[in-house]
Amino acid sequence: MSLSPDDRRPPGASGLSRRHLLQGAAVLGAGVGLGALGGPAPAALGAPALLRSRPEARWGVQSGDVRARSAVVWSKTDRPARMLVEVAATADFRRPRGHWSLDVGPDTDHTGRVHLDGLPAGTELFYRVRFDDGGRLGEPLVGRFRTAPRDRRDVSFAWSGDVAGQGWGINPDTGGMTGFEAVRRLEPDFFLHSGDNVYADGPLQESVQLPDGSVWRNVVTPEKSKVAETLDEYRGQYRYNLLDANVRAMAAEVPLVVQWDDHEVTNNWYPGEVLTDERYTVRDVDTLAARARQAFREYTPIAGDRIERVLPHGPLVDVVALDLRTHRGPNTANLATAGPETRIMGEEQLARVSRRLRTSRALWKVVASDMPLGLVVPDGEVAQEGIANRDPGRPLGRETEIARLLSDLKRHGVRNVVWLTADVHYTAAHHYSPERAAFPDFDPFWEFVTGPLHAGTFGPNDLDATFGPRVVFSKTGARAGEEPNASSQFLGHVRIDGSSGVMTVELRDVGGRVLHSTDLTPS
Repeated sequence: MSLSPDDRRPPGASGLSRRHLLQGAAVLGAGVGLGALGGPAPAALGAPALLRSRPEARWGVQSGDVRARSAVVWSKTDRPARMLVEVAATADFRRPRGHWSLDVGPDTDHTGRVHLDGLPAGTELFYRVRFDDGGRLGEPLVGRFRTAPRDRRDVSFAWSGDVAGQGWGINPDTGGMTGFEAVRRLEPDFFLHSGDNVYADGPLQESVQLPDGSVWRNVVTPEKSKVAETLDEYRGQYRYNLLDANVRAMAAEVPLVVQWDDHEVTNNWYPGEVLTDERYTVRDVDTLAARARQAFREYTPIAGDRIERVLPHGPLVDVVALDLRTHRGPNTANLATAGPETRIMGEEQLARVSRRLRTSRALWKVVASDMPLGLVVPDGEVAQEGIANRDPGRPLGRETEIARLLSDLKRHGVRNVVWLTADVHYTAAHHYSPERAAFPDFDPFWEFVTGPLHAGTFGPNDLDATFGPRVVFSKTGARAGEEPNASSQFLGHVRIDGSSGVMTVELRDVGGRVLHSTDLTPS
């Protein structure tokens, strides 16, 4: 079924400022604001139509990498134009606090990332985006974010990953990608997307028969009808997700911190790989990864080009985002003691991550990893895709870099480190202890796993005993590959109390149920 989802407005939000935001969007007219997809697709508009029409921006707005004094605002239009951004403390924009502009064109698929600076810390701000093609001004789109605080106030953020995988795309019959609406309803300060933002290797069928005899209907676009190989096909993966009103509404209200994993390129990829998958005519993974990285940069509100980075969010938490794809070695049995097979971060990234954690002055240090530490993630019968290698003994293969990092943190007395991840399509809480480990040179820590946000379910995976993990909680879907529904999709919610510093980590389903909660008292 090749169609577009219905022209839905995002549900109303609680709180005066959010209500003003959504009311302002509704006033802007159908198909612009935070909602909807009425009218012809921009690609279908020829040159005469473009001359008669104003620039459109039906892909919505996003903010990301929000700090105390800066943020990134993203949007896209349908033609070469100037992207105009203004920021104000109120949704009526009567007293703008600043104006920014950026020219966008076909070299970025008419997307733009505008870096805002000089913002007030700890403040809720509204931003408005318009596109000017040199004579016609497009309708405005409105979003909001809250800059990181300087003082010790409460912090809240959510995380998940894995979107549009295993053949499950946008189904208008079920309300689309409702996991994003579940995130929006939590009203977090930001959303950490732990990777697999898209499934570039996962074409969609128009209909899928479910075990109970009913039919799942997918919205399908040309780019989602085959594996992505060209730059435009990779771009089309992101354009597809932005067809969904839930995705656009959440992105307009909740700042993003994005990572990538494998499916932004292709399944289980590593640098230097040559594919044997017959679906591909381009089989050089480095070529595919370069195109995929460009699309990722163009379609996400990331500050700069490096996926590995640190995002300070006031005195309570620093988020250290990893990139476990760009520098890794090949997928092998993962048992080497030296050489390329031991790489997962690479020497330079490992040194930077260690330094950032050692020098962080935040109470909590969150390591945002695009893969879990102790779960076995195979790539075939022998090779390993993940960090763990099934061998419960001393660190080998990619485990050696993790061992070096954990030892370094212990040696420098770095406390209150928590790992968050997704990737394995179920949710779990793991406690790591040197008392249970074959490698004991580290301090105990927690790892929380969640997802998928809109994809098939799997798990549970085996745990490798090298770092002494223990499963405290685990929840999977009802069956492998289960379609998205309220009880099969998962996210995490973190709250840090400004007074006590206690971090509460909740594992939730997208239906709103809290499945597990852990309170962590800081050292």
